[in-house]
Amino acid sequence: MTPQIALLLSILGIALVLFSFEWLAVDVVAVGVLLALSLGGLLPPGQAFAGFGNETIALIFGLFILTAALARTGVVEMVGRAMLGRLDGRPNRVLLAVMTGAAALGSVMSKTAATAFFVPIVMGLARRMRISPSRLLMPLAFASILASSMTLVGTSTNVVVSGMMTQYGLPPMGMFELTPVGLPIVVAGLLYMQIIGRRMIPDRSSPDELTKEFELRPYLTEIILLPNSPLGGKTLGESGLGKELDFTVLRIMRGERIFFAPTADFRLLPGDELLVEGQRDDIIKIKDVVGVGIESDEALSDPDLQTDVMQLAEVILMPRSPLIGRRLTGLDLRERFGLQVLAINRHEASIHRKISHVPLQMGDVLLVQGPPYNLATLEKNNSFRMIGTVTPRSPNYRRGWIAITIFISALLLATLGITSLPVAVLLGSLAAFLTRCITPEEAYREVEWKAIILIGSMLAFGSAMDYTGASLFLVQQIVRLTAGADPLWILTGFFFLTVVLTQPMSNQAAAAVMLPVAIQTAMQMGINPRTFAMMIAVAASTSYITPLEPACLIVYGLGRYRFFDFLRVGSLLTLVVYAIAILLVPRVWPLY
Repeated sequence: MTPQIALLLSILGIALVLFSFEWLAVDVVAVGVLLALSLGGLLPPGQAFAGFGNETIALIFGLFILTAALARTGVVEMVGRAMLGRLDGRPNRVLLAVMTGAAALGSVMSKTAATAFFVPIVMGLARRMRISPSRLLMPLAFASILASSMTLVGTSTNVVVSGMMTQYGLPPMGMFELTPVGLPIVVAGLLYMQIIGRRMIPDRSSPDELTKEFELRPYLTEIILLPNSPLGGKTLGESGLGKELDFTVLRIMRGERIFFAPTADFRLLPGDELLVEGQRDDIIKIKDVVGVGIESDEALSDPDLQTDVMQLAEVILMPRSPLIGRRLTGLDLRERFGLQVLAINRHEASIHRKISHVPLQMGDVLLVQGPPYNLATLEKNNSFRMIGTVTPRSPNYRRGWIAITIFISALLLATLGITSLPVAVLLGSLAAFLTRCITPEEAYREVEWKAIILIGSMLAFGSAMDYTGASLFLVQQIVRLTAGADPLWILTGFFFLTVVLTQPMSNQAAAAVMLPVAIQTAMQMGINPRTFAMMIAVAASTSYITPLEPACLIVYGLGRYRFFDFLRVGSLLTLVVYAIAILLVPRVWPLY
């Protein structure tokens, strides 16, 4: 072992400790690793920073933009609503559906692309089901990785292995040659995540954090069916108020009659006033529903108030607020200040009367619309404290089909070999900008910059493994330790060393390092080299024990995971994959 290799392995050990305990942010640790490699002379400066120009960075950057365009045009929302409606909103069913979809998509395209496609859908589902996205995001990433061994095009690593096999006189890998091993791996992996793995995933978001991040605060508001409303004569179930706007109808007032907790077969009539509970963004969308308006005693939907100088804000009533104990109907907020209260949230309390008749309480959160100056004036008078302003954004549904076409076209360009996947997704990103599916400003806000920094920095470590000879040193050690051992033990050694190398290095690089040694070892032992090549292909796609796999990095920040979370959940999954591989690989491709 040379001093350079010893120093490199020491840096790796320190980085793994810092990653696991997260005393520092993971992106900060990654930058520290990058600087240590450069200052320690383990990598020339030109190569140290080359990771940020790597095609993986371009791929993930482009995917973030494409998925943001799908969300901005309402595609994600429509898919999420459809899934939630068909699966009755049950988390277990939703989890299985998401993993199955990601695995199916990941078997014919990049696992990173498959993960990126489902991320905004999963975030929307988590918001609607009011659960932490951490419960769904890691299984999503793992499911897309599991499918890598299904087909030749499931991952570029398989293509690399297939190409290298021909250099040793072996036939290239067939399109479905890996399927007899890959399919059992997918089935076993999904079952593991559905039964065991999901129970090991920590809930990284408290209810308060979920409310803040995903705007899950439930508001109460009153809506009215206008005289010519197309919803008149339809049942609640047919109206779409529950499925399309996610409203819970608590009460319906029809003249002097009041119907509490109406059922789905309750038939609506023009003039009906409905007390509904919904999320903030859904309440804002009421103006887009034909024949429905927000109703109150103060004509809260007065068109005269819908001007460019109006501002939406969430405000909370503080202990000394003069509004406490008062009713909206007697405050004359619209006449005096030009303000309209769209909805009210009262923590852990039920309201079944007209909102304008309910005495306000300390801690009530109001969704208010009005001139910014008047809002600021009332805040200075201690009437309330502004939690934050709201920028209403309606999805651009008219461009939804354009966004879908762009996304699918980008994937087809790469799948058919017309161009590489990074170039394809960047072309798709440019098309999304040119067709105004999303603006650059909106897209860049959705980029997970922490993942970009982490990937760019850690790619340098993989280069250092090659530059210092550390990867070859590790390979030589496993060959020496397994000399004369049973072929299955040698296969086991190659499997786990490949898995270890895929963490700091890219999957393709790890396979490229291990495959020549594995094939030569098999030839020297008089064993079928194809058996070893296929084991390397499977092992190179077994990246579950750290979040350094690009598919895992996409969900790492969004799920608020810690580095150790992947080790806890992924270690057992790695053993499951190994058990299937060591059982089936020598049978599908006999050793002798």
